[in-house]
Amino acid sequence: MRGLWIVLLVTAVAVPLGRLVPLVGGPVFGILLGVIAGSVIPALRSEVWRPGYDFASKTLLQLSIVVLGTGLSLQQVARVGVSSLPVMLGTLALALGGAWLFGRILGVRGDTQILIGVGTAICGGSAIAAATAAIGAKRSSVAYALATIFTFNIVAVLTFPPLGHLLGLSSEAFGLWAGTAVNDTSSVVAAGYAYSQAAGDQAIVVKLTRSLTLIPIVLTLVALKIRRENRVARALDAAAEGSYAGATASIRKPLPWRKLVPLFLIGFIAAAGLRSAGAVPESWLPTLTVVGSTLITAALAAIGLSLRPSELRDAGPRPLLLGAILWILVAVGSLGIQSFS
Repeated sequence: MRGLWIVLLVTAVAVPLGRLVPLVGGPVFGILLGVIAGSVIPALRSEVWRPGYDFASKTLLQLSIVVLGTGLSLQQVARVGVSSLPVMLGTLALALGGAWLFGRILGVRGDTQILIGVGTAICGGSAIAAATAAIGAKRSSVAYALATIFTFNIVAVLTFPPLGHLLGLSSEAFGLWAGTAVNDTSSVVAAGYAYSQAAGDQAIVVKLTRSLTLIPIVLTLVALKIRRENRVARALDAAAEGSYAGATASIRKPLPWRKLVPLFLIGFIAAAGLRSAGAVPESWLPTLTVVGSTLITAALAAIGLSLRPSELRDAGPRPLLLGAILWILVAVGSLGIQSFS
């Protein structure tokens, strides 16, 4: 398939770089190298390569979410206990509500607003990948969201451990804080184990539990997308027919529920179910983690290759400011909810 070999070549460079610098990770290197390659060699943005780029940015992205589902064990999630749920649900509400409110205030709307909100609320790059697969987000929105999440992951890893000691947090409290207020898994691991072994263990399980909220969030995003598309179709039908009755009849058309649950989300749930049932051996998990990360890296490399820098310049610094506000909201909110629970 034309273009796919270019994606694989960029991925082959990005994955080792991600292992060398795990705090950055392969996916960020993938989109960054893709943008650089496309800028240095403009011919790589030619439409002739588009089929391969589209395959990687859509099909491989969806497949990566299925593979990442094998990292979720419901037994581990159950061990976190009910006590952590108020913090996780509270920070989720803060991130999503803050994205809606401050996105409107800053003029950051649409895909960028959604992806930054979901990435901050749930699990960084993986959540952005899942949301992108669900709504077909614009390339520039994906790039901005990843850049924002990456920036504040670095800040969190550097500042959370000393702040935790300054605040006198126990290992359990810090693990809950890191697991809810830091995004990508590598950054959660780095921050948690920099504090203590027990904090790192707690942070990872909280992070896994957080990942489960991908399911209702993706379902909601798909439902909203379908409703929006239906509204546009109804408006066009009404305008074409010039008939209020025709528009009213189309309003009563039921939501196509068969389209509501994406195939990749079914695969994600099935993979998590297999892991929880013990059908996925522990010895497979390191390999599956690498496969999932590599697929996301390839998808983001494809997005980077087809991205034009002008698409990023047009948005300016406002998405980064939105990400900063949400990060602070979630970090402070996590500590605040813990103190009251």
